[in-house]
Amino acid sequence: MPGASIPRWAEPLFDAAQMRAVDGWTIDTAAVPSLELMELAGQAVARAALEPSPEGPIVIVCGKGNNGGDGLVAARLLRENKDRLGDKEVVVVLLGDPGELSGDATTNLGRLPGDPPHAFDSGIIGSAGVIVDAVLGTGASGSPEGIVAEAITAINRRSSAARVIAVDMPTGVDSSTGIVAGDAVYADLTISLHLPKVGQFVAPGVFHCGEVRVADIGIPPEAIAGANAVPAAGTIGPRVLRLAPRRDDASSKFSSGVLGIVGGSTGLTGAPCMTAEAAQRTGAGYVTVFVPASLNLVFEQRLLEVMSVPLPDADGAIGTEAMETIAARSVKCDALVVGPGIGRDESTLELVRRLVQGSELPLLLDADGLFGFNGRIEELRREAPLVITPHVGELARLLGTESDAVEHARLEHATRAAELSDAVVVLKGSDTIVAAPNAAPLVNTLRAPGLATAGTGDVLSGIAGAYLAKGLAAREAAAAAVYAHALGGREASERRGSDHMIASDVIQLLPAVLA
Repeated sequence: MPGASIPRWAEPLFDAAQMRAVDGWTIDTAAVPSLELMELAGQAVARAALEPSPEGPIVIVCGKGNNGGDGLVAARLLRENKDRLGDKEVVVVLLGDPGELSGDATTNLGRLPGDPPHAFDSGIIGSAGVIVDAVLGTGASGSPEGIVAEAITAINRRSSAARVIAVDMPTGVDSSTGIVAGDAVYADLTISLHLPKVGQFVAPGVFHCGEVRVADIGIPPEAIAGANAVPAAGTIGPRVLRLAPRRDDASSKFSSGVLGIVGGSTGLTGAPCMTAEAAQRTGAGYVTVFVPASLNLVFEQRLLEVMSVPLPDADGAIGTEAMETIAARSVKCDALVVGPGIGRDESTLELVRRLVQGSELPLLLDADGLFGFNGRIEELRREAPLVITPHVGELARLLGTESDAVEHARLEHATRAAELSDAVVVLKGSDTIVAAPNAAPLVNTLRAPGLATAGTGDVLSGIAGAYLAKGLAAREAAAAAVYAHALGGREASERRGSDHMIASDVIQLLPAVLA
């Protein structure tokens, strides 16, 4: 949420309002001319446009505002560097009447050498080797209409070889949220001016940005503080892993984190096993699984270093009759993970609800365990720390909405769920979001497409459970787990291939990426 600080181990992301404040302070207080900022922005865009590209002209599509002015600066600089252009032509396409341009954009239109801008022409755009999207930048909100929508369509219908460079943001992507309300440009490269923006890293906007490069445009370092611009979100980086305590000579298996895992049912014994193994590989010193008694032999045979507590069950599903045993045997645990493979029997879900409300331990709730709170997310509120790790469909059910609505506005729904539940919400995806009450959301930017396979969510739960058991606060444990999980997934993808890795590959590679 805007106005809430991010931790020191995260990197800041800003929204459109904060960027306007920073720009305004720079111009009004630091007395840096706005034309100078535009000049440096245009230089960054021109440099990118000069990189190797397919045959065809460089077509710069300009809107009426300052983003269009940045494009006009880039066009001038490119035309003035004919020796580097070779035989490439620089063509400017202006969306709208020149008389409607902003003040600085008008000044730079007057400085443009060579041919004047063309009116919108999809044929010109379609012939390009490089297309510069300088239409809206961070000013985009809502669904594009009229000539802007036509320009987006023309850019996206480009030759498959053509390269698209977006100035600050691809047109149609909301820089503050990553929401794509209608059509939006798919860029190969986004030149982010001065600071990274939230919408460049949150889906679906992240899928439109391509590579993101931050360009220095002459805004002084003190501008953020001067404008009272507090990051709207943060990205999770490697420093978060330093928060976890390491074993030393004085450590014992009990001081290294004691984790209990409640889960398993007929046909779903693999989930708690992977959770347990991931917790051990992350460094938990002592792991106990609480599992259906009729399936206990499965766990005894597979989990050699894990203790098992058989629970009374009915046809492989545990229910409320297991509560007393779990309560008695978990007193030595430092944290609990509830849900992996637990099933959706109504008695099981009632047990889960009682555990969430009855246990005083830090608790992570995942998978089928979340079903007990569908449409009743407020009932997750508890005194002790809670982490929930839903995917889009699970979060939609918790909130009583549709999956498409959550996918459309991931940041909004994750933060809303955190406020309603008073829990740390880990909304899984390629841009996994960690949202906590009254705190700025955190976003994972480490791509690991191979994690899109069964069982990796159970691995994430085990990693987070281990960090909770080691004493990390809920938000820190969740963020560290998300980053470690992505590191393991990336390493597994590199070794096995994204289409060929499985969840247990991630578990086996955790020591390599966390050492």
